[in-house]
Amino acid sequence: MTTEYHDDINEGGSSFWNKGPAFSPRSAASRLTRRAFPVLTAAAILVLAIALGASYSGLARRLWSLEQSLSNVSQSLSSVEQLTADAARDAERLKFGVAGNKDELRSTSEALKQLATLDTLSKTVASLKCSVEHIINNGSTPKGSGCCPLEWQSFGADCYRFSQSLLSWHDARDWCNGHESHLAIILSDEEWDFVRQIAHGAFFWVGLTDERTGSWEWVNQTPYVMNRRHWRPGQPDSWIHHGLGPGDEDCAHVHSDGRLNDIHCSSRMRFLCQRRA
Repeated sequence: MTTEYHDDINEGGSSFWNKGPAFSPRSAASRLTRRAFPVLTAAAILVLAIALGASYSGLARRLWSLEQSLSNVSQSLSSVEQLTADAARDAERLKFGVAGNKDELRSTSEALKQLATLDTLSKTVASLKCSVEHIINNGSTPKGSGCCPLEWQSFGADCYRFSQSLLSWHDARDWCNGHESHLAIILSDEEWDFVRQIAHGAFFWVGLTDERTGSWEWVNQTPYVMNRRHWRPGQPDSWIHHGLGPGDEDCAHVHSDGRLNDIHCSSRMRFLCQRRA
């Protein structure tokens, strides 16, 4: 009798085809998580490292900038200390200099006092001179014997002084003004004769100019009445090729022949001051 074998699909099929455990979505997700964890961890570490590197780089730059600032402050403090030390040394030298010059200052003060005394004596002598001349002339004051300060020459009611220094017209004007006088204003023929006599052929400024208005006037701004007899031939000519700066010849001086000539005001020469006796 032959034995027949039949596959029992109902009873054994399930165990034959399903050797392993049944598939589960949860287990698959768990395996994926386990595999992705190292990668995510490495990425996080990399991002953290990059962030720390950038932060360190910025910190390093700030530290370097701070070091430079501190270095500059240190150099400035060093410069200030050096300046302070130099100032202290200068102050000390000045202190010793002042202490050493006290005697000289006292001597200068004494000299100024002596000059003031001398000036007072000069005025006293001038006053006595006037008194003596007044007595000699029996109380009258004839022409040529007015009462003038020392170093001044008298003529009529005026006193005249020739300078020894050479100045420009403007400086000469200021010098006369500072000595209670003015540059000479010569009006009469007698005054011209006197001035020519005491000038001895010297060049000298007088108080005549056309600088202010373009018309000739005396230093006190009174108009000048043109008299060609008192001028050199062809003068005044307002020459502009003098090479002495801007402007023409705006100031008048007395030439060696005793007649007037116009010349640039910056020229330097002697001058004649005039004041009332």
